Amino acid sequence: MKENEAKRALRRPFLRELFQNNKFNLAMTVLAALFGAAAELVISWLIKEVADLISGECPYGFGTLLIITGGAFALFGLGWLLDRVFLSEFRAKAMKQYRKYVFDRLLEKGIQAFSGENSSLYISALSNDVNTIETEFIGRLQNTIQVGIAFVGALGLMLWCSPLLTLIAIGFSLLPILVSVVLGNKAAVAEKSVSDRKESYTGMLKDALTGFSVIKSFKAEKSIAKLHDLSNADVAEASKKRTRVNVLVGYSSGMAGAILQFGVFFVAAALALSGKGITAGTAIVFVQLLNYVLGPIQTFPAFFAGMMSANSLIDKLAAALDKNVPDEGEPIPPQLTEGISVRDLAFAYEEGKPVLCGVDMEVRVGGCYALVGGSGSGKSTILNLLMASSKNYRGEIRYDGKELKTVSAGSLYDLVSIIQQNVFVFNSTIRDNITMFSDFPEEEIERAVRLSGLKRLVDEKGADYLCGENGSGLSGGERQRVSIARALLRKTPVLFVDEATAALDAETSFEVLDAILKLDGYTRVLVTHDLDENVLRRCTGLFALKNGAVSEQGSFDELMEKKGYFYSLYTVSQGE
Repeated sequence: MKENEAKRALRRPFLRELFQNNKFNLAMTVLAALFGAAAELVISWLIKEVADLISGECPYGFGTLLIITGGAFALFGLGWLLDRVFLSEFRAKAMKQYRKYVFDRLLEKGIQAFSGENSSLYISALSNDVNTIETEFIGRLQNTIQVGIAFVGALGLMLWCSPLLTLIAIGFSLLPILVSVVLGNKAAVAEKSVSDRKESYTGMLKDALTGFSVIKSFKAEKSIAKLHDLSNADVAEASKKRTRVNVLVGYSSGMAGAILQFGVFFVAAALALSGKGITAGTAIVFVQLLNYVLGPIQTFPAFFAGMMSANSLIDKLAAALDKNVPDEGEPIPPQLTEGISVRDLAFAYEEGKPVLCGVDMEVRVGGCYALVGGSGSGKSTILNLLMASSKNYRGEIRYDGKELKTVSAGSLYDLVSIIQQNVFVFNSTIRDNITMFSDFPEEEIERAVRLSGLKRLVDEKGADYLCGENGSGLSGGERQRVSIARALLRKTPVLFVDEATAALDAETSFEVLDAILKLDGYTRVLVTHDLDENVLRRCTGLFALKNGAVSEQGSFDELMEKKGYFYSLYTVSQGE
């Protein structure tokens, strides 16, 4: 019970977005449904009266019935007009608000959230699942409302015509209702299975396209094609099962409805022939009105199944979005006056497998420090923790004496920027990629371009040059300089650089690091694999990491004189 309540609580804001600021459009579609249902019921009543008119039992004249018929078609036209204007607006606005809410919630997640999450879930949620929610839930809503209104009206009209025959019809209706209850949950389970398989298929496609160059260079096309075929087959199998369930729901509902309709018709005929006060018009109108009684029995199971499917998809998304959201802490000012202090820092991604143990570091304001060490020594993990990627560490991380666990992530990002090895460049202009689509004074943009070493590129190609998908129109060094320019434009006083030159040649690597080292007034921490003496001598201090701990620290000359771990690292790197 508590688990279901927790799910409903997570789901509620997502459902709210479908209808929030959309109630007028919904009300107009409901009014359209009311007019449509009223017109259908009037026409059903007219059929009864015309049949009774022919047999001489109708109290109304032919002209009166003709005028009422015109009014019924006018109601139809008014309902159509309201639907044409407001139904499309309701659906479009509902899904636009839903997608915006999901994406905004996605942006609230922590900076390292996707290191342990499957991003395919969110891609599928904003594409496949959104389409399912729109088609199976929102798309069926207006018709279900109209069918419901028609059902209530038809039931009232049937009671007015013959209470006895109405009770008999209700008895026959129990069979379709039972079919609806039994098969509704099966359809929801089948829909969720399709969503899960499509999510996996989306992830497989993303991996294949991202690693396309690796696939080609290793001639792994056939192996990847087999993986694709397996994932594709899973989607097809789940879709096949869903179709089977939907066919079962449709045919079962249709068969139950036919039993209801023919059963009532034969009973009405028997009552009419036995002289129980049932006229021919009443028998005919009952057959007509049973269509509206059958409407909910045929429509509600599909709508109920669609609603259950939508809820299950929303529940899956809501649970994922509720994870890895940084807790709000106290804000800190966007400047560093003392420095960053790390004391006895320990961290593990998995229980029992420590990555860091007992790390001590002191980073003074305005200094430039380098973290060096072998692969897996914990260099990048330290930077990630300094960027508040996780609070599950032991020890202390303090900015100007303020423990990081108590600091709000938003204010930290006003203090710190990071340049990473994998720079994402949007398929937009150089200017947009530097400004990240925000407005900055022209002189500040020019300063960032100059200090990052991008001036030559901008002079040659212009600030409006399109960078291509993921920066395909730029070289590796140019993409890194775009990343540096982004950080400079933000004017955060602390700059972290995580293996920013790992994929660059020696000359370009030096140029990028040189640009970073020339940045006066910034506190910089560099993770680098490149043990270039010309770079390391210009650093305030070096931290040599080994097995998740700081083995040595000091200036380049001090560590070389010790002839310890760093000396060995440097000597080996020069031998290479």
